[in-house]
Amino acid sequence: MKRNYFSILSLLGLLGLASCEKVLDKTDLGSVNGSLIFKDSVLARMNLDYIYDQNLPTWGGTWGSRPDLSDESSGESKFFEGTLLVNDVGDFGTALNATNNYGKIRVINTFINDVNAGTIAQGAKNRLNAQAQFFRAWRYFDLVRLYGGVPLVTKPLQAVGVEARDAAFLSRNTTTETYKQIASDLDSAMLFLPGKWGSSDWGRITKGGAAALKGKALLYAASPQFNPTDDAAKWQASYAANKQAYDLLVANGYGLHSSFDQLWFQEVNNPEAVFLTGFNTSTGDQTRKNNGYDNSTRPSYAGTAGGSNQPSWEMVKAFPMKDGKKVGESTKYTYSDQLFYKNRDPRFDKTIAYNGVNWPLNGNTSYKLWTYFVSNKTVEVKASNTGFYTRKAINPTVGVSDVQFSGTDWIEIRFAEVLLNLAESACGINSLDEAYTHLKAIRKRAGIEAGTDGMYGLKSNMTRAEMFDAILFERQIEFAFEGKRFWDLRRWKLIEKTLNGKRRTGVTINLKTTGVPADFATNRDNVDLDVAYTNYFTIVTKQLDTKYAINWKPEYYFFAIPQSAIDNNPKIIQNNTWGGGFDPLK
Repeated sequence: MKRNYFSILSLLGLLGLASCEKVLDKTDLGSVNGSLIFKDSVLARMNLDYIYDQNLPTWGGTWGSRPDLSDESSGESKFFEGTLLVNDVGDFGTALNATNNYGKIRVINTFINDVNAGTIAQGAKNRLNAQAQFFRAWRYFDLVRLYGGVPLVTKPLQAVGVEARDAAFLSRNTTTETYKQIASDLDSAMLFLPGKWGSSDWGRITKGGAAALKGKALLYAASPQFNPTDDAAKWQASYAANKQAYDLLVANGYGLHSSFDQLWFQEVNNPEAVFLTGFNTSTGDQTRKNNGYDNSTRPSYAGTAGGSNQPSWEMVKAFPMKDGKKVGESTKYTYSDQLFYKNRDPRFDKTIAYNGVNWPLNGNTSYKLWTYFVSNKTVEVKASNTGFYTRKAINPTVGVSDVQFSGTDWIEIRFAEVLLNLAESACGINSLDEAYTHLKAIRKRAGIEAGTDGMYGLKSNMTRAEMFDAILFERQIEFAFEGKRFWDLRRWKLIEKTLNGKRRTGVTINLKTTGVPADFATNRDNVDLDVAYTNYFTIVTKQLDTKYAINWKPEYYFFAIPQSAIDNNPKIIQNNTWGGGFDPLK
């Protein structure tokens, strides 16, 4: 998508050259008030565009692309070192700043208040407010999954005077109340949002997008992090919300894109893009909104930055075989570490770039990636730390000089996630046949072999617990490097079981010192890859976590409210897992 959501001041400046001179001609633009703005639908929409710009997630979600906070990649962090302190997760926000969560909520609340007080036609008011309510729900979802319940502010608070200060000292609402507010905002939004916008408005929030966020939020509420007693009512609410999202989206033409890898490069009318952030390819100071991910992720010599989001050996080995069976479980395809790339789930080659793979880059369709070492020296300009690169969503047609201006859109919620959210919720209510249906649809699109039983490698007659595990595994593969693995492990309280006490690994691929053709370096692109790996390469694993073994602590499933927020508001009570009296499970 090439739509931009500029700051409102920039837009007002541009508008002075266009059709709204009647409003702007004699107005001090530094002090435009709501009574003028919300008489004019164009100006009101510009204020809404500012809310979009403030709240749309970046690549990888609200925390950005952080595969190091999972088994996808590596990287030092207090989270995994086990040294997290009270003030380290500062997303709560205390300063009077429009860029923190409550600053953004204040802007949204002010917008809704001013829209309602304005004289725009009621239909336009409803559509404007619906989009703003979506983003208020988005902000509270971000907060609740970090901390548990938070103070719910749905009207702009006064900012001046002792009485206004005291009125702003709000206690934390319960976690249940916070989720209820999120669902309420999204229900209201769904009433007035269209099922699909026209091409010129592609990327705006739709009815199905609001339903999908509600389904996602209530899935979190039903997950073990928030639902340790496995309350059936929470699973039922999650199922109803996700089924509604699925039905609304299908009715409006949404569905799985035909291509797992190309889905990132279709913009307008992309059936998979449910909730997205648009980027553009502009190079102008005022108009550029480039995604940054492509340039930072591809190899450094194929861009101006490069080399981030490098897959761990654990992530490489996680992908199943072509028949959908896990490594070591397939009776049709034998796995070996030496030929790790052979006969894997088709999503493997579309996600992982490895030594010797054909990887079209910079418009070169025959390009092959080489990451091996000769006499302890890399053949790359700068070696991959893990031996691998992430290939997902890297545009093969964009060249080195243009990649810093990549405009590939970020899809925060794909239709595939709606399917898997629904599958998980269906499993939660013991509707296992429905869960199978959605899992099979994901695997069929991926290109996994159906098998003689038509199960796409899935075990028949799974128990509820086995089905939950199968769905989480599918999410790990389908959404690799999309910023979801950490949150999935956290909401299922599986980080200790999956990672604690371990050190993530990578590989060094070495060219043997004997038995290698003298012309290998010049003729390697023409050598059969199986022959090269079997006869010419050795694979040596190495530890990526060299300072410490992973030590995630149980209290991190609800982060501490920053002490600065408590100092700022004496009514805020700390979580009971951090020495306070607030129970985030209520």
